Amino acid sequence: MKPAMPAVPDVPVESAARVEPAFSQRRPYTRPMGAWWRRDPFFMVYMWREVTAVGVAAYAVLLLAGLLCLMQGEAAWHAWVGWLRTPLSLLLHGVLLVAMGYHTLSWFDIMPKTMPMLFVGGKRVSGALITRLGLAAAVVASLVLWAIVLGVTR
Repeated sequence: MKPAMPAVPDVPVESAARVEPAFSQRRPYTRPMGAWWRRDPFFMVYMWREVTAVGVAAYAVLLLAGLLCLMQGEAAWHAWVGWLRTPLSLLLHGVLLVAMGYHTLSWFDIMPKTMPMLFVGGKRVSGALITRLGLAAAVVASLVLWAIVLGVTR
């Protein structure tokens, strides 16, 4: 003879669905993200490089505004050049010059880390040499451009 099955209590389906396990009341751990980049010097340098990229973009917009003024005619061009001579503009140019200088230095500092290894004469070219050559090329290009601009304006 088979044993009898225990009786199952009649529980309405609605009340059974409302029962929640105790562990669902806990909130999951959320790692704080505020100022994560300030904890490590590497990330500080990275974030400053990224911020200076915004300065480079701002200067590009400034130059595009000058180009638009040049297209609009002589009066608009002279107004733009007049604005460039204001103290606010000179301060902005000074800040942007420092930002671009830092951006250039940091850009050439990471250049050997982002490019494939170079070999000359069977020997690997050091990262410091690549950085120095990149900076030297940037200085030479800037001096040539400066000489061209000064030659054209005289």
